[in-house]
Amino acid sequence: MSGKSIFTKSGMGTSSTPEEISAFLGKETLFEGKMTFRGVFRLDGKFEGEIFESGTLIVGESAQIKGKIGVNIIIINGQVEGELHASERTEIHSTGKFSGTLITPSLIINEGGTLNGHCQMERGTVREEDLDSTASNIDRSLSIS
Repeated sequence: MSGKSIFTKSGMGTSSTPEEISAFLGKETLFEGKMTFRGVFRLDGKFEGEIFESGTLIVGESAQIKGKIGVNIIIINGQVEGELHASERTEIHSTGKFSGTLITPSLIINEGGTLNGHCQMERGTVREEDLDSTASNIDRSLSIS
């Protein structure tokens, strides 16, 4: 590991994740479906679907994500809506917005960041069944503007 910050733009904040970004989807990207990745993935575009059993997800300021997410660590600078299970840590930075159901053992919300919904702080593994059982208790539609 190089130990250098994965952020290069000022105002983005820093993270305790020292790994380099291994995959990237830019601002003009729209992805729908299921995704799995290893390492660090940065998303700046729009994503709708499912992400499971994956490493660290960095949600850029321009990103809009809707769906079910199961990752080790998530760093939110944009908009995330749906069911999220982060097995290690969730960070919502000053420009980040999360709405939905969040399950994580560690939660950091910087001033300006928002969380609207249900949060359950517990340790565990990322499993699709956990999100399915949580989702059945929620009766609301999800949409991203």
